[in-house]
Amino acid sequence: MRFTRTKAAVGALALGLSLAACGSDSSSTEVEVAEDPAFDEGTTMAELSDAGSIRIGVKVDQPGIGFQEPGADAPTGFDIEIARIIAAGLGIEDDGIEWIETVSDNREPFLENDTVDIVVASYSITEERRQLVGQAGPYYVTGQQLLVREDDKETITGPEDLEGSNVCSVTGSTSLDRMVDEFGSEPVPFATYSECVEQLKNESVDAVTTDGAILLGYAAEEPDELEVVGEAFSEERYGVGYSKGDTEFCQYITDTVQAAMDDGTWAEAFEATLGESGVDTPEPPAMDPCE
Repeated sequence: MRFTRTKAAVGALALGLSLAACGSDSSSTEVEVAEDPAFDEGTTMAELSDAGSIRIGVKVDQPGIGFQEPGADAPTGFDIEIARIIAAGLGIEDDGIEWIETVSDNREPFLENDTVDIVVASYSITEERRQLVGQAGPYYVTGQQLLVREDDKETITGPEDLEGSNVCSVTGSTSLDRMVDEFGSEPVPFATYSECVEQLKNESVDAVTTDGAILLGYAAEEPDELEVVGEAFSEERYGVGYSKGDTEFCQYITDTVQAAMDDGTWAEAFEATLGESGVDTPEPPAMDPCE
């Protein structure tokens, strides 16, 4: 059973998790907000639409994906744009979005404990996660790569070069598990990717690993110091997290994102965020059916 909106909001504030009560006024994408959308009574869509507000768990330390500048009212990035599209279909304006910082290790707990309504936080779809929560998507497909110091780009060209080496990624990520299980690396977990990048720069670790889209953002910020090396060695399918078993909500999310893919809004969102790194706009992926 869902908590009341009042209890959920108080809980989030008590934990110090709420980033802002207002939405993103710095977004580059024009998103059309639905006027008086109609949903079946008792559905999650109807509840959120009637309330005129939604709590969305996002990352705030991933340039191009979900990033919040110091002093900014709200985060920006491709995930943020996807979240705005989902909210807009419910008739929720940007100022009705409550952005809640969500690190990798608390994405499932936040959904299970009703801290957030959805999670849009570079959230790779896996069967293990789908045992605990719902994941609609994928809305984007990327692959795991490596970020290294510029001086090491000739000696570290792929994951096979990191056997026995210290590799950093966030706690709870699939990326770090893969480096340990498949390539024999020594894991160094931190709560955020920005902490991992600092460990790389001060030479406490030999590489940072996660999705290439995230790493490109960090490399673009410090091109003289950091480099993304090698080809992608996994497929990461980003999904939108929601409460497990809410099939109607899954279908709404899937249909809404698919419509954005079809009408060009998805491409505009990509070009305004990840596309700023110079990469070509990819074809949108095929969405999984809701079960």
